Amino acid sequence: MKIRSAVLREMSTATPYADSKPLKIEELTLEPPGPGEVMVRMIAAGLCHSDLSVISGVRPRPLPMALGHEASAEVVEVGAGVRSLEKGQKVVLVFVPSCGACLPCMEGRPALCEPGADANGKGEMLAGGYRLSADGKTVNHHCGVSAFADHAVVSAKSCVPIPDDIDPVDAAVFGCAVLTGMGAVVNTGKVSPGSSVMIVGLGGVGLSALLGARASGANPLIAVDVHQHKLDLALELGATHVVNARDDDAVAQVRELTRGGVDFAFEFAGSVSAMELAYGTTRRGGTSVTAGLPSPEARWPIQQVSLTTEERTVKGSYIGSCIPARDLPRYLGLYRNGRLPIDKLIGKRLALEDINEGFDGLASGNSLRDLIIF
Repeated sequence: MKIRSAVLREMSTATPYADSKPLKIEELTLEPPGPGEVMVRMIAAGLCHSDLSVISGVRPRPLPMALGHEASAEVVEVGAGVRSLEKGQKVVLVFVPSCGACLPCMEGRPALCEPGADANGKGEMLAGGYRLSADGKTVNHHCGVSAFADHAVVSAKSCVPIPDDIDPVDAAVFGCAVLTGMGAVVNTGKVSPGSSVMIVGLGGVGLSALLGARASGANPLIAVDVHQHKLDLALELGATHVVNARDDDAVAQVRELTRGGVDFAFEFAGSVSAMELAYGTTRRGGTSVTAGLPSPEARWPIQQVSLTTEERTVKGSYIGSCIPARDLPRYLGLYRNGRLPIDKLIGKRLALEDINEGFDGLASGNSLRDLIIF
């Protein structure tokens, strides 16, 4: 079938994107779902820095590529062998499909699925090959989802059902922002009530982590960013203190607020300076967690002896160390009960044709979690 999709054919740092238009709205051919796959109609898709880093070339991917990895959708066709989904079902899409058979999957760590990571890196489907083309030439998939399109074929293992009483538009941000941010706090950090927590970087992921830390009983809960409007929002969402990362004494401020540093520092800005700030504000015996995605060439200098003499822990968190089938229903339940007000993180609702302007807002740091609505 023919679909409309936002396709990246050349990585570009030329801004504003509203003028350079790195994403072109094209007509593509979408093949029907194969065994273990479903075809979905997109409902909403979030604009995320993971997409922006591909556009700018910070994280290179094979081109041309149909972008988009965070979305909600409706199943419209079910491939052979799929028993867990049915036509008409609303789902959240997860951007690392898990095979269930590799060592990380068998250890209960599907976020680290090896075939899933390999397929995503190649721009292929989990089952192999491609389902998208233009004029007979292959178009690569982004994270097995390619959500900036009116329809897509995805692995059934990329889908988690949405309860009927939850707005599927709001649910779109659960597939990346919430899984990554909330999961970093709950699964990777395992924050306990009364622990002191700092969140560095208040994008969709960082603000989701802030809500997760609040739900976990963190106190104090410190939010750090360079944008005052995001710091103001953090206070509305439950932060006890805010610090502007541009302040020369930002580290000293956090250490003074916490009498020596936080138990847990979470970094979501994806920069070396943000990670240095996070580590610099973590107390002796504390844990620094990063879920940011800097350039693969970025290197973080560390005083190695502090790991020993201060018994520090540094951890990475990918997709919030999540088990999607377990975690998404839990997080959606918290949202339903008003304990995870994710709707307050959602910014503009855009048409697909406005996607380049949307990424200008994201790149400037002025936007919240803007959504493409289909």
